[in-house]
Amino acid sequence: MQKHLTVKELPKNERPYEKCMYYGPEALTDEELLAIFIRTGTKKCTSIELGKKILQNANHNLMNLYDYSLQTLMEYEGIGKVKAIQLKCIAEISKRIANVSRNMDICFSAPDAVAAFYMEKLRHEPKEHFVVCMLDSKCRYLGERTLTIGSVNASIVSPREVFIHALTLQAVSIIILHNHPSGRPQPSREDKQVTDCIAQCGRMLQVELSDHIIIGDHNYYSFREKGLL
Repeated sequence: MQKHLTVKELPKNERPYEKCMYYGPEALTDEELLAIFIRTGTKKCTSIELGKKILQNANHNLMNLYDYSLQTLMEYEGIGKVKAIQLKCIAEISKRIANVSRNMDICFSAPDAVAAFYMEKLRHEPKEHFVVCMLDSKCRYLGERTLTIGSVNASIVSPREVFIHALTLQAVSIIILHNHPSGRPQPSREDKQVTDCIAQCGRMLQVELSDHIIIGDHNYYSFREKGLL
């Protein structure tokens, strides 16, 4: 029985481990980075070639690994359950790193900046996530809470929960966000009802609803920009 090909059988200057050791991880191609985790190939291809196949089907974008299911990854010859889980975790780490810039110095006064901040976190989600983001008097980030997962409507989203969190953090204003898994951010009738309800409650509690932003696939809809708040 023929053994699997490994990166050890490649010339030293083509082995991802050695390249990383001598030149740093930035010297590795995307497929070589994947090969580090895949480790072994198959009878037909090396781990680097296997990584290249996966990336080709992901439009050569590592972040698109996030959209792969475990089952889809396991359909590749040479990718079992453990390797599939590792690749999914790589995608999750990438998504979280994309959001690591979150800190108290970020200013949330511009809708496009807020949308960019949440884009990678929300655009991949297969269900709607409703998030409330709390801000201080200078529009700086204080914290956030995901309140519901599923359809966003006035009967499910509770203004009480929204403002309990806002008042706990002594927020001066809030931004609410949710994603549209369809990728199209146009607001529904329910989206508008939720916005009106929370804006009215905010006025009574003196906690301004600064914006409601709907995240699509690399696009967004801002109630503030459209003059609806």
